[in-house]
Amino acid sequence: MRSILNVLHALGLTMVVFSLTLLFPYFFSRLFEDGADQSFLTSFMLASGSGLLLWLLTYPFRRELRPRDGLLLVFLVWTVFPLLAALPLMLEASHVGVKLSFTHAYYEAMSGLTTTGASVLPDVAKLPESLNLWRHTLVWFGGMGILVLAVAILPMLGVGGHQVMRGEIPGPMKEEKLTPRIAGTAKVLYAIYFSASVLCLIAYRLVGLGWFDAWCHTASTMGLGGFSTYSGGFMDINSPAAEMVAMVFMLFAGINFATHFKVIRNRDLSIYRFCPETIPFLRLVLASGVLISLYLFFSNEYSNLLEAFRFGMFNTISVATTTGFANVDYLQWPMFLPILMLFLGACATSSGSTGGGIKMIRLILVIKQIRTEIRHILHPHAVFPVRLGARIIDQGVIMSIMVFMLVYALTLMALSAVMLLSGAEPTTAFSAVFASLNNIGPGLGGVGPMGNYSVLSDFQIWLCTLAMLIGRLELFTVLVIFTPGFWRR
Repeated sequence: MRSILNVLHALGLTMVVFSLTLLFPYFFSRLFEDGADQSFLTSFMLASGSGLLLWLLTYPFRRELRPRDGLLLVFLVWTVFPLLAALPLMLEASHVGVKLSFTHAYYEAMSGLTTTGASVLPDVAKLPESLNLWRHTLVWFGGMGILVLAVAILPMLGVGGHQVMRGEIPGPMKEEKLTPRIAGTAKVLYAIYFSASVLCLIAYRLVGLGWFDAWCHTASTMGLGGFSTYSGGFMDINSPAAEMVAMVFMLFAGINFATHFKVIRNRDLSIYRFCPETIPFLRLVLASGVLISLYLFFSNEYSNLLEAFRFGMFNTISVATTTGFANVDYLQWPMFLPILMLFLGACATSSGSTGGGIKMIRLILVIKQIRTEIRHILHPHAVFPVRLGARIIDQGVIMSIMVFMLVYALTLMALSAVMLLSGAEPTTAFSAVFASLNNIGPGLGGVGPMGNYSVLSDFQIWLCTLAMLIGRLELFTVLVIFTPGFWRR
């Protein structure tokens, strides 16, 4: 019990810190007088007040967090923060004639913070600008949280093979206690994330977007979240130059930020070449984009080669990096192309990026292990270690990844089965779960790029919300919380 109270003490403090982000859209609303300021002020008072109360009530039980406490805190943060983030959505949406239930508001907030980018709002253009600003800010802050989760916390806890990339973690405190290590790592990652965001913002502004749209799309691009201030997304923007900016920064955000740090620190671009994920990620995404574009041209989907490459490359990169932007309704293409793009979204991005999915490093090691097993069959008495560059990967890590992949498949099948039993149309059911579990956003059928998750029932919305959470926290971080062994002393 004392351990739980200690975690709640830390949660209270994080709630207070998170509540400060509500002041950003509050002052924006006051400045531009869009009428939403009271909703944000009320939300800030509720969020900060409840966090402060929780912190004070549990103050006598404070102590240093253990790794097990860290798992519980991560789970609570990613379930409580969407609740706080949903407050202004619920309070303000009704004032502008948008019906938004608690279920839909929580889903929208969870989608933002997990950088999934799926939406239940039928027309985001009806929202006050400050509320749209808030939605996109959630994606940007969600991306920041994911970086620390993926690069600092999960490798230390050995969740699902993340320890493979432990050597990629920057910072001078690798072997010290949890808190200073995360703090040191976070400063480096946030500096790169913030700097890249500034460059992306300027680039969007230079190609013609206004400052408001430029910031909102910067937040979605760097967080790989896919929210837009337009109901039609990049289809409404209709700017090849803006699409080029988005593609460059989506690819940047899909690479391990620890690798970016090493490149900047050493001023050596060749480091990208030696990273076990970066080149495979870029090759897979760009090659797929080229092949899809060529297919669109030669199958007469587009009569102009440049047009085929514009739509083929943009949407492939967008879905493969789990961003979810769209500049065309690609469900009108031959069906195997959107399906291929979804599967790219499940595995293409690097660990330590803001993208979702199972990550490229796991795919690489699974393929290497399959090759090793085939060689074992041909040469039963030989020893074939699995190598990643010059490193030999421990079999315990390989087993951890294999178990992760199995649990991933079982989770996908179980959630899809429940979705089907709830009455959803098969294509919509599977793709909604698949896109949510991999934090992609748009799926197929009714939840495609021109569709909306509001077509789902409340139960189905909660199922997708759970899938987003499980996918973002890499399965085991959530599942371990519900095992009896976790709660034993």
